[in-house]
Amino acid sequence: QVQLEESGGGLVQAGGSLRLSCAASGRTVSVYLMGWFRQAPGKERELVARIIWSGGSTYYVDPVKGRFTISRDNAKNTVYLQMNSLKTEDTAVYYCAARYYGDTQYNYWGQGTQVTVSS
Repeated sequence: QVQLEESGGGLVQAGGSLRLSCAASGRTVSVYLMGWFRQAPGKERELVARIIWSGGSTYYVDPVKGRFTISRDNAKNTVYLQMNSLKTEDTAVYYCAARYYGDTQYNYWGQGTQVTVSS
């Protein structure tokens, strides 16, 4: 199994920036995808961005394109989410998740980190 631990959340004003980190440990060799998800109060959890662990190919949902950047440091087994030009609607608990080769869904999740964007 892989264990995930997020950090870097906090309170920021609209227009500001934050960088989230997700440190992975355990069986990282089997990881195919790493994703960042978020869940706002009263809403379902949604994918924000994902990256192929070995190749680095990325995907973003439309609301964050051009503002968020997902990256990874394989040597440190860490995935990052750089969030710029933050908006109040970005307020949510952010989770990182891992999907193994051969799996059809993300089966490993961190505990989440709160991001609050004030107006």
